[in-house]
Amino acid sequence: KQYMYQAGDNLVFMDMETFEEISIPKQQIGESVKFLKEGVEVEGLYLNDEFLGIELPFNVELKVVHTVPGIRGDSVSNVMKPATLETGVEVLVPLFVEIGDVVKIDTRTGEYVERVESKK
Repeated sequence: KQYMYQAGDNLVFMDMETFEEISIPKQQIGESVKFLKEGVEVEGLYLNDEFLGIELPFNVELKVVHTVPGIRGDSVSNVMKPATLETGVEVLVPLFVEIGDVVKIDTRTGEYVERVESKK
């Protein structure tokens, strides 16, 4: 299934085989919602035809929409700063990450993996 959009308190997914749209209450998705952006493919988890939740890909790529500037020339690799991503989730990223960069996030831990694309 592919995440399409939010409609009120529901999230709309599309079955990639039948192109059928499925509306699921946001509260049934739980914490996974913070990593959902349009186009992300997920697996639905069911037990006896009852929807239990979704399984995200291990990594998602999200754009940084807010963070404080890093100090130019700061090369300490283990120093992190908070950043807000396009879905609203806040994660810790290295100092060199800037607004507009795309970063890879591990959905199992919520941790930064790498910078995928620099805004430059």
